[in-house]
Amino acid sequence: MSYLRALIFCFPLALPLGLYPGLAAAQNAQVAFGAVKADPSQPVEVTADNLAVSQVDGSAEFTGNVLIAQGIMRLSADKVLVIYKTAEDGQTRKGIERLEATGNVLLVSGPDAAESQRAEYTIDSGTIVMTGDVLLSQAGNTLTSNRLEVNLTTGTARMAGRVKTILNPDGED
Repeated sequence: MSYLRALIFCFPLALPLGLYPGLAAAQNAQVAFGAVKADPSQPVEVTADNLAVSQVDGSAEFTGNVLIAQGIMRLSADKVLVIYKTAEDGQTRKGIERLEATGNVLLVSGPDAAESQRAEYTIDSGTIVMTGDVLLSQAGNTLTSNRLEVNLTTGTARMAGRVKTILNPDGED
C-alpha cells in the first residue's frame, strides 16, 4: 500500500513542469516572475550613500544602501557597479551596458522577490542573472537554487543548480 501511495504522489512529478506552477525539478525549473512584464528601455534610477566614478574604464560604483528602480522593478544591494557602453572610438559613452550588484542582493518585481549574493543585469537583453544562495519567493512558495536567470521582458525565470522547494500534497501552505 505504501508503494502505491508513493507512486501516486511521485507520478505528478514526472509530468511537465508547465502543468504545475511553482514546481521545481531537481536541477532545472522554469517559473513566471513578476506580475507584469518589465520594460528595460525605461530610465534606471539609482540611489546610494556613495558614488565613485572612473573615467578610465567607464564605470561608476555605487555603495551603501544601493537601490535601483526601473519601472516596476526594484533591485537593492550593498554595492552596484555600473558599466557603460563605449562607442567604436573607445571614448564616447553610449548608455548602460550592465549593472553588477554584490552583497545582499534583493530583486522585487510585483509580488515576486528573489535574494542572492550577486546579480548581473544586462540592460539590452533585459536579463538578470542571480547567483549565490538564491531564494525565490512567490505567492507564499519558496524555491532555492544556485542560479536564477530572470527575463524581464517576457516575465519568465529559470532556476538551475540544485533547485529545491517543498510541495504540500493537500495544497495547504
